[in-house]
Amino acid sequence: MSTLMAFDTSYLYFRAFFGVPNTFHAVDGTPVNAVRGTLDFISRLLTQYGPDVFACAWDDDWRPAWRVDLVPTYKTHRLVESSGVAQEQVDDDLNVQVPLIRECLTALGIPIVGVAEHEADDVMASLARQHDGTSLVVTGDRDLFQLVDDDTSIVYIAKGVAKHELVTPAVLAEKYQLAPQRYVDFAVLRGDPSDGLPGVKGIGEKTAASLVTTYSSLEAMVEAAVDPATKLSPSVRSKLLADVDYLARAREVVTCVDTLPLPSLDRAPVDAARVAELTGTLGLGGSMTRLADILSR
Repeated sequence: MSTLMAFDTSYLYFRAFFGVPNTFHAVDGTPVNAVRGTLDFISRLLTQYGPDVFACAWDDDWRPAWRVDLVPTYKTHRLVESSGVAQEQVDDDLNVQVPLIRECLTALGIPIVGVAEHEADDVMASLARQHDGTSLVVTGDRDLFQLVDDDTSIVYIAKGVAKHELVTPAVLAEKYQLAPQRYVDFAVLRGDPSDGLPGVKGIGEKTAASLVTTYSSLEAMVEAAVDPATKLSPSVRSKLLADVDYLARAREVVTCVDTLPLPSLDRAPVDAARVAELTGTLGLGGSMTRLADILSR
């Protein structure tokens, strides 16, 4: 049985940018700490897990209009207006490194997969669900816990790549007392400020977990809230009824699309000349060549 590893590329390079010292620069002075860190993270994880096939998921659309139409606050706090156009707010020193990261991945022959009008989360979900074998999804985003099952685990790097946690169905059961297939309902109730999802006002993780354990679906929770004969507390009842419309819309926003058409994940050969060129001009030290060596074995 083959093993797939799908990388949440933007999470990797954001983490690298804020975690690797900003003292690393290219020959022309361009910062490259995120480039070096991203390559080092991938090297470490490929060495540790040795997947048979792997790909870097890309945000072709980090804030799809169809998700915003459902929940207008979706990622609104990350927007900044530039020349009359609203776009994602990214530090200039990171923004300049993103195309360099893509150049490096291309030179290394690592498949980069993005799909129009969809986020990297949807790409990773599609990669995992459509792979015939075991899947490892590398991310620091808890929403991807919804993908966990007997064949798919999350390599959860929120506390760092070196200190990552392998999230399996058993881990979810122990930590949240949840079955993976109910994680979306839990996430909708709890909300996620980092994505502009408010959740049901006044319902935190503990109450959300209790509701998901007690009721089979969000619809069942609403039905219980409407029925005065149920044992829901007046407080929880009123909170659910106040956000009925949000519950229906947010589920679609939180749920990853896992049916996207995907390209072949066949790797191109490492372009040794380009690797050498980028290593020199970007001052990448051993980060690029080390990964090239791993990929050439």
